[in-house]
Amino acid sequence: MERGKYGWFEKRRRTKGLEIAHNQIIKAFDTVILLNKAAKSLAEKNIKETKKHLTNLYKAEEEVDQLRTKVFRELSKGAALISDYREDLLHLVKRLDTLADHTKDAGRCLEMLSESEIPEELSRKMVFMTSKLVEIAQKLQTSIEKISDNPKIAISRSEKVGIIEHELDKEYLRTKSLFVKYGKDMNPGALIIFDDLIEFIEHAADKCADTADYIIILSSRE
Repeated sequence: MERGKYGWFEKRRRTKGLEIAHNQIIKAFDTVILLNKAAKSLAEKNIKETKKHLTNLYKAEEEVDQLRTKVFRELSKGAALISDYREDLLHLVKRLDTLADHTKDAGRCLEMLSESEIPEELSRKMVFMTSKLVEIAQKLQTSIEKISDNPKIAISRSEKVGIIEHELDKEYLRTKSLFVKYGKDMNPGALIIFDDLIEFIEHAADKCADTADYIIILSSRE
C-alpha cells in the first residue's frame, strides 16, 4: 500500500500520532489479506502454508494493537491536532482495531480446523467469504485514501462497501443453511468451530461497513 495515497493523513501529518495511525491502518488491512490466504491454503489441504499465513496474521494483529495504544498515547498529549480531527482519528483507529480483532478470531478458528475434514462445498464457501471480505476491505482502503483529495469518490466507494457487505451477509446465511446437509458428516466440534469462523468473518465485514459509514461522514465534512 503506497503511503502517498493517504491525502487525508498527508495534510495533517504534523504529529507522531498521525504517522503511527497511518501504519495501523495498513496493518489492519493486511490481516484480512492473510486470512484469505490461510483459508485458500486450508481448502487446498496445505497445512504448512495455512500455519505460515496465520502466524503472519497474528503478528500483524499484535502490531495493530500496539500501534493503537501508541496512537492513543500520542493523541492524548493534544499536541498539534485540532480536537475534531483528533476525535475523528481515534474513532477510525478503534474501528480498524476491532476489524483486526475479528479477523484474528477467524484465523484462530481456521487453525483449530486445520486437522479436521471439511466438506468441499463448505471449504468453497469459506474461501468465497474471505475473498469477499478482502474485496470489502480493499474498497474501504481506497475510500480512506480519497477522503481528502476526492470526497465524492470516497463516499461512492464507501457506499460500495455496504453493497458488498450485504452480499457477504447473504452468503453467510446460505452457508449456515448447509449445516443441515453436512451436520451428520462432520465432527460436531468442527461444525461448531466452522460456525464461529463464518460468524467472525461476518462480524469483520460488519465492522468494515460501520467504518465506511463513518468515512462518509468524514468525507462530507471535507
